[in-house]
Amino acid sequence: MTAPDGRDRISNWNLPNAITILRIVMAPIFFWLLLADGGADGPMRWWAAVIFIVAISTDWVDGQIARSRGLVTDLGKLLDPIADKLLTSGALVCLSILGELWWWVTILIVVREVGITVWRFVELGRGTVVPASSGGKAKTFAQAIAISLFLTPLWTLVGDWILWVNWAAMAVALALTVWSGLLYVRDAIRLAREHRAEPR
Repeated sequence: MTAPDGRDRISNWNLPNAITILRIVMAPIFFWLLLADGGADGPMRWWAAVIFIVAISTDWVDGQIARSRGLVTDLGKLLDPIADKLLTSGALVCLSILGELWWWVTILIVVREVGITVWRFVELGRGTVVPASSGGKAKTFAQAIAISLFLTPLWTLVGDWILWVNWAAMAVALALTVWSGLLYVRDAIRLAREHRAEPR
């Protein structure tokens, strides 16, 4: 299929987007395993951690494939951050439900994630696709590391000292979440000014 500008249009039905959709499908399975374990640190907890780590790792895989093969699409730009937010925000909520993470940390991160997602949809309605920024990507990586540490019950193997590492990683993730959120606020203000300046 050819776009109006004469270039070949990239199909939304491609491998990177399929991997992103798979990541979304894996999320409820991960949630169920984590909550079904109930904080017992049993086999289901380990499986939940493995599924989360595999799922969140595919974010790097589909991005590499899309860029290297020229398969970047507007749908992929939209679905990719949504998949990440579903996994990370859902994991944080589950950890708070289990009493392993302070609710205020979860609420702060989730509010930021939902707010940015809503703004992306608003901009999409105006014909503007907002891709993940470099700050957003750093935030996602830090969140993935921190959540993976919280999910994997390494304390059962090496002792409770690892909990200090977990909380340090979560502090870094929280700081990057707030910082990247401020960068998106800056971008939102800039886009709002551009929209007001457009002729009607």
